[in-house]
Amino acid sequence: MRRAVTVLATACVLGLTATACSDSTAGTTGAAPSGSVDPTASLKGVSLTMWVAQNSVAEPKQAIDAFEKATGARITTQVVPDPYESNVPTKLASGDKPDLMFWQPTGSTLPFVQPARNLIPLDNEDWVSKLGKTEQSLGQVDGHRYAAIVTSPASLGVYYNKDVFRKAGITRMPASYDELLATAATIRSKTGVAPFFEVGGDKWPLQWQVQLQMTDLPQSFWDKLNKNQAKWTDPVIVNAIAKYKSKVLDGGLAQKNYKTATFVDQGKAIMDGSAAMAVNVTSLQSEIQATSSTAEMDRKLGWFPVSNSSAKALYSPDQTNGVVAFNTGDTKRQNAARQFLSFWLGKDYPAYIKANKLVSVEPSVPNPDGLPQTATAQADSLATADGVFQVKALTAPDMHLALADMIYGKKTPKQVAQAAEDQFTQVLKARGVSGF
Repeated sequence: MRRAVTVLATACVLGLTATACSDSTAGTTGAAPSGSVDPTASLKGVSLTMWVAQNSVAEPKQAIDAFEKATGARITTQVVPDPYESNVPTKLASGDKPDLMFWQPTGSTLPFVQPARNLIPLDNEDWVSKLGKTEQSLGQVDGHRYAAIVTSPASLGVYYNKDVFRKAGITRMPASYDELLATAATIRSKTGVAPFFEVGGDKWPLQWQVQLQMTDLPQSFWDKLNKNQAKWTDPVIVNAIAKYKSKVLDGGLAQKNYKTATFVDQGKAIMDGSAAMAVNVTSLQSEIQATSSTAEMDRKLGWFPVSNSSAKALYSPDQTNGVVAFNTGDTKRQNAARQFLSFWLGKDYPAYIKANKLVSVEPSVPNPDGLPQTATAQADSLATADGVFQVKALTAPDMHLALADMIYGKKTPKQVAQAAEDQFTQVLKARGVSGF
């Protein structure tokens, strides 16, 4: 299952000192190596390690098997226990280091592995120009590329049950958050079905309805936030949290067990029609695909993009989207790691996305046949999608944890925003970011 993992912003606090969290230039790899790589050159006798999360252990298998067969190299995957985003920086701080690793390619998450110190710059690799527009914007810190983008970032939008929409007489998809709430009210009144299925049990999906409402914040707000000149307690963010609470949760637009329901429950509910809609990222599609055929999904499910004031999607990178290569000090292994990335995003890429039933990140490589309609709709939405706050903020607070406190009456919307502000400031101060 590919899940969109929100960044654990406390990674620096959990076992790393402020010095370890700073992006020191000591040990930097310097200029990016040349992008000229023979992807199938012999690597007999070369062994590499790749760190993966528990939920992504199978993701690179096809690429690894094909690369080993083509080159004679050996790549061993090592599972880092959950929470991945906390345990990886802790392992690195202890001196352990792989050759390759899955890592979320956002400006809020890449700094946790100190890219200037630990990673090989990939600015000039032969696959960079092949990436799509959204994918090219990912994987960079301080003007240098440190991550290869091997899968498309998740799309945040609304999954819906087609039969419930038909029964409610809905033929036009909402084009704003207020229209989405109006559609939900219509569904409730005409069908009696729960309009939204919310996931308080697993917590992390609680953030998505709030994030939909934050899409009108201008880039200038994020620029100021990242300089400690704006706050997570800005009224527009507090109001978004309050609106989610009052209109959706307290307003009866969510199913009755929203406090304890799980991610798996959500997929089942929108497939069987016991809920009409689910606001979530592409990981929900992957969860449903594990137990449903493409034909069944196409018959039952639709998907549409929506943000606060327009019909635009959001994109949300996760750790399976990006692969980084480490500066191990062993030139032969470092070149082999670069060769693997060139092979993965070059000669092998059509076979890789076909085997894993994935949307292509390279416009020149068509999507494989047999993808559900929801997948192609999400892929089409990426060209105009807006980034979630994990993309825009220097570090991403765990707002979903504070929202989980809110649904149990432990925090007010203003206190949720304050928790995000406190965590954001704490982590950036620990990293030594100017202004904090």
